[in-house]
Amino acid sequence: MTFEPEGWRGTKRILVILAHPDDPEIFCGATIARWCAAGHEVHYCLLTKGQKGAQDLSRSAEDLALIRINEQQDAADLLGVKSVSFMDYVDGEIFPDLEMRKKIIRMIRQVKPDILVTCDPLNLFPTDTRINHPDHRAVGQAVVDAVFPGAGNPMFFPELISEEGLTPHSVEEVWLSVTAQQNLIIDVIDTFECKLAAIHCHASQLQGDSEKFDQMMRSRISIDPQTGKKSYEERFKRLKFI
Repeated sequence: MTFEPEGWRGTKRILVILAHPDDPEIFCGATIARWCAAGHEVHYCLLTKGQKGAQDLSRSAEDLALIRINEQQDAADLLGVKSVSFMDYVDGEIFPDLEMRKKIIRMIRQVKPDILVTCDPLNLFPTDTRINHPDHRAVGQAVVDAVFPGAGNPMFFPELISEEGLTPHSVEEVWLSVTAQQNLIIDVIDTFECKLAAIHCHASQLQGDSEKFDQMMRSRISIDPQTGKKSYEERFKRLKFI
């Protein structure tokens, strides 16, 4: 069967590689919920544990990391995500060097996804009032550089083959979230409430003002004045290789 609006035939294995706990839910949680509900197999890989996601200096980075790991697992479980893994990079200190590229290539070859989701590395200013977190842009750059030409080429990091048995793997598509050059907009109103519930799992980030946050999120729902139909959109730059 064809899966619309993606146009996929059959189920897909999807790997989401982002910087921090809560990024998947905030950036594209309704789409992830939709994919899981449709039977697609979704995996997360986060480069940091969100060690700096607080304003309180009395909290240690180690304690905050443990809290955020648990919150992320709860959110992933709610959405139906199959696995969550974390790399050992420090929140706020991601830089897309060659070693990071190798680690991401290793992850791609381990999971062997059909579809890979990350951030748009080119989106410096998402709105007129925001600067995109440098970690978001850096992880997007590292992932894009890992996808091509490295992940599918045996000449890149051949020790991954000889020492770890990780053969090359080429993904079918890359989906860039947090993008200013979207070419695919999906109405995910049917899974909006699931996205919102998953974001609520990240209680440390809501800072007790969940009602105000919910109002802000619901303000992004559009209502057709003629039909009264509601819609909620998540936007992507989609790159198709096959």
